[in-house]
Amino acid sequence: MDPLRLERDVVDAIHAHGRETYPHECCGAMLGRDGHVSATVPLPNTTEEGPRRRFLVRPTDYRDAENAAAAEGLDLLGFYHSHPDHPARPSQYDLDHAWPSFSYVIVSVMSGEPVDLRSWKLKEDRSAFDEEPIVNPHSTTVNR
Repeated sequence: MDPLRLERDVVDAIHAHGRETYPHECCGAMLGRDGHVSATVPLPNTTEEGPRRRFLVRPTDYRDAENAAAAEGLDLLGFYHSHPDHPARPSQYDLDHAWPSFSYVIVSVMSGEPVDLRSWKLKEDRSAFDEEPIVNPHSTTVNR
């Protein structure tokens, strides 16, 4: 599996978003080309199930993220969200709501501070996630 390449300012933006929304989950879209994420679009967490443990991306937010990508000549590569006071591993809820082909970055935010950031890809049969290596474009490993 090819690594997901994250610009340093993308990692910083995801960390900041997780910090800002703690103790609730943050969520957002990742934009770029060919596995290289160069921009994020923070999205509102509109879940009614309790934003501390769930996030929801509305269809209109999804369209807005696709439109933002198209306006910049980029693609929607996936989504990120935080896990407040939990590991950066997908939950059953994440598995149940994921789509193949997207990258899913999860940032673990413990006591308000980001401590781990990992990326996941849904298997084609939708049975589980595989961890996706992350690097920045300058070949410095972010995780793994």
